[in-house]
Amino acid sequence: MKPEMSKSVVPAKAGTRPSAAPAMEKWVPAFAGTAVLILVVCLNLAFASAGAAEQVSERQVLHVLDRVAFGPTQDDVRHVTAMGINRYIDEQLSPESVEEPAALTEKLAALDTLKLDPVQLFAEYGPLRPANGAKPDPEEQKARRQRARLILEQARDARISRALYSRRQLQQVMVDFWYNHFNVFAGKGLDYLWVGAYEEQAIRPHALGKFRDLLGAVAHHPAMLFYLDNAQNAAPGSKGPNGREDGLNENYARELMELHTLGVNGGYNQDDVIALARILTGWSLVRPAALPEKGSGFVFYPARHDQGTKHFLGRDIAANGEAEGEQALDILAKSPATARHIAFKLAQYFVADEPPRALIDHLASRFGETDGNIREVLKTLFASREFRDSAGGKYKTPYRFVLSAVRAAGVPVQNPKPLLNTVARLGQPLYGCPTPDGYRDTEEAWLSPDAGVLRVNFATALAQGKLPLGTEPAASDQMPAINASAETAPVAVDAAALENLLGAALSARTRAAMSAAPAELRAPLLLGGPDFMRR
Repeated sequence: MKPEMSKSVVPAKAGTRPSAAPAMEKWVPAFAGTAVLILVVCLNLAFASAGAAEQVSERQVLHVLDRVAFGPTQDDVRHVTAMGINRYIDEQLSPESVEEPAALTEKLAALDTLKLDPVQLFAEYGPLRPANGAKPDPEEQKARRQRARLILEQARDARISRALYSRRQLQQVMVDFWYNHFNVFAGKGLDYLWVGAYEEQAIRPHALGKFRDLLGAVAHHPAMLFYLDNAQNAAPGSKGPNGREDGLNENYARELMELHTLGVNGGYNQDDVIALARILTGWSLVRPAALPEKGSGFVFYPARHDQGTKHFLGRDIAANGEAEGEQALDILAKSPATARHIAFKLAQYFVADEPPRALIDHLASRFGETDGNIREVLKTLFASREFRDSAGGKYKTPYRFVLSAVRAAGVPVQNPKPLLNTVARLGQPLYGCPTPDGYRDTEEAWLSPDAGVLRVNFATALAQGKLPLGTEPAASDQMPAINASAETAPVAVDAAALENLLGAALSARTRAAMSAAPAELRAPLLLGGPDFMRR
């Protein structure tokens, strides 16, 4: 499965990107809610000096659904209220015990590319290879690439559908968390073929399991091997199938320690990066000429492996072929630095941009005690006072904002493209982060005046029923994010029902603005106001 690959450079790590995505034509609607925008601006100014809202039991229900799920729905609020917060969290920590809606199961079953493994995806959708010495016809090659767009379309459709309608909300939240942690950019080379399989087969099965299992699944997947160039990583002097000497490539080894495990201050140095790169030489992809009928596509090439002894993180690693890599992954997964790095990221995601040191220590300790059991670490996190007392402390990313707005509004979605286009326009395209550190999850990264205007525009269009969410997706990817259907009269969101759902999280200032606003602006004000931007 390894085509001609030139040496590539991983782009510089991602910084803040409130408007990182290229502008999409026709996105901003002509009907953007000017009145709503003025009200929201006034509310935001008032919030500059506002204190935290009083936390009551209803507020705690909303808080839990804003963190453990992708925001509250009427059904979820009733469910959590009836069973209690602790039982709901226990239920979410065991997703296999939660039955999924039949409609969601049926929709996912129709997404055929999700059922294919990496080898099958390459064989059916990958670039055509020369046959009998003749190069593929350029038009046929172009048509095949166009056909392969279906893979990303179905992966995105599945991600959005699960986030909106799955009853296993925590599982969907953790898939988002871990994909971002082990980010792969769909726009790099052949990775457009594999990001869906990567999420489905490497991330999702281990999202609440053991960290070592997750780390190993990622390390063996062709999406990661290709993205961070380990498919090219070979012992100096060894030759690949094409006779070329690729040499040592440190990209994956460096990011494996800096981003995936130990963290930037995790106690390693450049010698450790080189040693790990040597350990991982020969971890690559099966050759297209030797493609099996199915499989992961991972292959270990002994002839391309550095057979010398390595000194890694204070330990001598004897020459032992592929097993050296497994030993290195064991060392990394069990390191206290990894425990602390993962603890910090989980605390930042679920609690605060600058999480309390005591909470990080507690989670890191639990990570070590349970041999990296993600479910047990989360259970400890959700039981912490820091988590329970952090309502409204996080600013929503574009992805979370859009999903939570649709869930709260209760608008059925058959066509996810307006949502995907909106998220991309706000700077967070799904599977579209080019750098290996993934998207930031901090207020600083996403809060800006321009992005705020775009969020209000989206909230207004959604609340007024002017998004074509109920129509089947158009064939073209150029469909604007906001475009009222000419065939169906817009159906506005019920402002009273929305206020009833979100009422416990509304500040006095928002309530005052609501009472003064015309009826047609109340739902846009709720979804586009400062209260709703936080979780």
